[in-house]
Amino acid sequence: MAHLEDRKRASSGDAEKELSSVSSNTQDDFHYNPPVMRKLLTWGVEARGILPVPPNQRTDTQYSKIFYIWLSANFNILSFSAGTLGPVVFGLGLRDSCLVILFFNLLCSAPPAYLTTWGPKLGLRQMCQARYSFGYFGVILPCILNLISMCGFCILNGILGGQTLASVSNGNLSWSVGIVIISVISLLVSFCGYKILNWYEKLVWIPCLVVYVVALGVGGKHLVNPPPAEPATAAAILSFASTIAGFVITWSPMGSDFTIYFKPEVSSWRIFLYSYLGFNIPLITIQCLGAAVVIASPTVPSWSAGYDNGNVGGLLEAMLSPAGGFGKFLTVLLALSVTGNVAPTLYSFGLNFQLFMPFLVPVPRYVFSIVATAIIIPLSIVGATKFYSTLTNFLGLIGYWASAFAAVIVVEHFVIRKGNFDSYDIRYWNSPKKLPTGLAALGACILAFGLVVPSMDQVWFVGPIAKRTGDIGFELAFAATALLYSPLRYLELRFRKLV
Repeated sequence: MAHLEDRKRASSGDAEKELSSVSSNTQDDFHYNPPVMRKLLTWGVEARGILPVPPNQRTDTQYSKIFYIWLSANFNILSFSAGTLGPVVFGLGLRDSCLVILFFNLLCSAPPAYLTTWGPKLGLRQMCQARYSFGYFGVILPCILNLISMCGFCILNGILGGQTLASVSNGNLSWSVGIVIISVISLLVSFCGYKILNWYEKLVWIPCLVVYVVALGVGGKHLVNPPPAEPATAAAILSFASTIAGFVITWSPMGSDFTIYFKPEVSSWRIFLYSYLGFNIPLITIQCLGAAVVIASPTVPSWSAGYDNGNVGGLLEAMLSPAGGFGKFLTVLLALSVTGNVAPTLYSFGLNFQLFMPFLVPVPRYVFSIVATAIIIPLSIVGATKFYSTLTNFLGLIGYWASAFAAVIVVEHFVIRKGNFDSYDIRYWNSPKKLPTGLAALGACILAFGLVVPSMDQVWFVGPIAKRTGDIGFELAFAATALLYSPLRYLELRFRKLV
């Protein structure tokens, strides 16, 4: 037993030395970069991408930062819009919409909140850590899916922010210009990296809180007596639940991206609770508010006019209009609140791009934020006229793969590695020959989708199971992947040992 402990300590020491060496060499490499990049480093712009952070560089003790990251990322107009889907798309009443929002946010925010606790323990970005189950090459597939998901969220936020800014200008500002403004502000924040991003996220939720409080003050009287609703069907409830799940569980592939600089000794429970509250406080309150407001809108002529053609920004602008010029100012702040979601998403986009194309690791992280913005702006402008169909289809689809991804990561940790972080040999984080082949993880996900597809309820396809039950695809994606992964992984371990 003593021999095993000594070997583990020796291995841990070797890993720390190697990581410190890699980190030092990488920093030295920046001296060969153009003068502009060297200047950015002196200004505190973070260049580190997916390189692991060695324990001696995990020194941040301001653990509440992760609470503000998730709070600001979800305390915005997109969360409000997600809440409106229950009544508008699925025909649910206020009580049923709010119960689905409450229960499924509490349930589906647990995986991403838990994965944030891994950053301090391993010093690895989330999708980099996924190499220990999906493998060096196998992780490219979930990286591609995650890149698509992140682009989708940025597009939806850009459309909403652009809509809202345009509604204030009385037609003098187009949606397209508003989308560009939102995207550029988000780019500037994500470009700077960890320090500026955390500073920004600590503040950006405050104006949004003021806006919603004022909106309730001037329009809350219309929310008191919601009209009676038709009895809810199981299919409608489960389909709306799938949409809500897709909204929150897709943070899982980014979980530890923002905690890798925290001290390894921090309590995992502390980080989990900060994250769990950071998700649920804004999501539950703002989504329920969205459901209440959209249900009341037909009874208030100005709200109904503002909401014409599903314009959520116009609805909120109409709600704030009794406040006059101050209401317009608040609407502008509300539009800018989406940058709190787009900025951290762009930050993680660069990390995923380096995993998708490993030969781009030497390229500074912030370069990919620029690439992402160049992709997002034109797509947002094109999709701006079909917001609701885009939102519903997108959130429903991305929940499936993210649920399967979370199942693989959790089963790998608790079943295969017995919950032991020491079983991850960080020396091999970038070694294709040492890491798993990824066949077990990919095989489990692919086989699980044989059950997921018949359980999907989308505009373009309704599976035979979903016709009877509603959309239960994300639940089955997690359960089926979890059940299939263990035996496949144990089989894989017969050919390549655990690292």
